[in-house]
Amino acid sequence: MALDFAPEHIGPLEKTHERKSFDCGHEDLNRYLREQARQDAEKRVAAPFVFTQPGDPKVLGFYTLSSSIISADELPVELMKRLPRYGQLPVTLLGRLAVDRSAGGQGVGEFLLVDALRRSLETAQQIAAMAVIVDAKNERAESFYRHFDFQPFQQTPLRLFLSMAQIAKLFE
Repeated sequence: MALDFAPEHIGPLEKTHERKSFDCGHEDLNRYLREQARQDAEKRVAAPFVFTQPGDPKVLGFYTLSSSIISADELPVELMKRLPRYGQLPVTLLGRLAVDRSAGGQGVGEFLLVDALRRSLETAQQIAAMAVIVDAKNERAESFYRHFDFQPFQQTPLRLFLSMAQIAKLFE
């Protein structure tokens, strides 16, 4: 099936979205979408966004965004030198990103990531965030994010970041 990658096919998770059949191959992510994502949205702890196709409520992929903070000393020294000397810095957490197996290998993950970065950049113009951070689940996920120039934190290699300055350049 050829997917329609129009930006309007990604939006906030709604009750009408079909989540029960979602299977990305990781039970914790499947369970999150099926059982927890709507509650997180309602309680405003995370903002889940889903990718669907026109006329079909089946979720083919999703990601979550939330505000967070990081300790400045976690960042690489060369970046810390260019930032204000605050102990903590505001960031946007890309908490989860997953693609249903039925849509795997078709660029859905990249499409979701670009949308998450765009949304994060737009939000950072209203509520400051100096980077988008992710906690890669494994080396495969780390490789995915590293391909898009995410950099590792000093003390936590599977925790990665991409500065808003770099993200802004992507959308110039």
